[in-house]
Order: sequence, then C-alpha cells, then structure tokens
Amino acid sequence: MATTTKIGATQQFVPIKEVRNGIVVLKDDTYRGILICSSVNFALKSADEQRAITEGFQNFLNTLDFSIQIVVNSRRMDLRPYLALLGKKDASQKTELLRIQLREYIEFVRAFAEQSNIMTKSFYIVVPYSPHLEIAQTARGFLHRGKPATPQAGDTASFEEHRVQLEQRLALVAGGLAGTGVRAVPLGTEEAIELFYRAFNPGELENPIRLDA
Repeated sequence: MATTTKIGATQQFVPIKEVRNGIVVLKDDTYRGILICSSVNFALKSADEQRAITEGFQNFLNTLDFSIQIVVNSRRMDLRPYLALLGKKDASQKTELLRIQLREYIEFVRAFAEQSNIMTKSFYIVVPYSPHLEIAQTARGFLHRGKPATPQAGDTASFEEHRVQLEQRLALVAGGLAGTGVRAVPLGTEEAIELFYRAFNPGELENPIRLDA
C-alpha cells in the first residue's frame, strides 16, 4: 500500500501522459517529438569548414518559426556488454598466447573503466507542437509545458492529425541540420520511454529497463 502511494505521488511530478507512435503526449495535451542527433568534430574542421557549419546552423535557426530545445545527455559508459562479448571469444582463440592476450586486454579495460569516469554524450532536439496555442519562446527544463492547454478528447483522428503536423516540424528540423553535417533521426516509442526512464531514474542507469512495470 505504501509503495503504491509513493508511486502515485511520484507520477504527479512527471509531465508525461503517454508515449504513442514515438510522440510524447504531455498532461496539458501538448505534444513533443524528439530527434537524436549525430555529432560533428568541429575542432578538426578547417577554418572554411567551421565557417560553413556556423553559417549553416545560423540559417537553420532563422528558418524556424517555432521553438526547439537542444538537450545534451551525459551518461557514464557501461562497458559490461563489451567485456561480456570479449569473454565469449576466449574459447574461440586458436592459441594459448591469443587467449592470454585477450584476458590481459579484458582486465586492462575493466581496470581502466573502474579507475576512470568514462562518459558518453548524446544529443537531442525536442520539437514541440500545441494544437491550440503558441509554445512559449523561452523554454524551461527538459519538458517545458508552456501555458495550460484546453483538454483534448484524445480520439485517434485528432491524434493522427496532430502527429502529422509534428512530424512535418521534425522533418523540417532534420533537413535543416543536414545542411550542417548533423544527422537527426526521430526516436521511436521504446527509445523515448528509455530516454525518460533514464532521465527520471538517474540512480538506476545500470539496471535493466522494464517496460511492463
């Protein structure tokens, strides 16, 4: 009983109503689409290439008539799957020397990971869509909800109409970023659920995700 009450109280602070077809529906009946973006090693580019990227990104921002959020997610890299994969290759080594070298390499990677804080960064763009009002230009937080919206009926036809509008925005953003050398791909339903699970459960980054909970 206490656990159920705690879960219910916690969910009150999560602004998400549902994730459907990769689209995040918030409790105020506004929508969010999320693009995961590749990175560009700007420092290794020539001066002309850097200038072209900067101007391309500026042009991209100038073409938008709606707000976006750029989110950088830093996470400690989990090397356990990689080490497990290497461990399975032990038996397939043809000589004892190769097996010894493989084991030494595994121990080196494990020790290095324990002593160093190896981080991986993921880049996302959150694209909003509100059926009834303008989203505030200045967003606060990962899932800024803007002003309260008029409750929606939630029927499938309305959702599909709004989804099409949001997907057009996502395509516009992805196309604009392509001009800067950045590849952007929309998250699916499971990817979005995983992203928010990790965001709202930072202490469980190494635990498996249960979608049936």
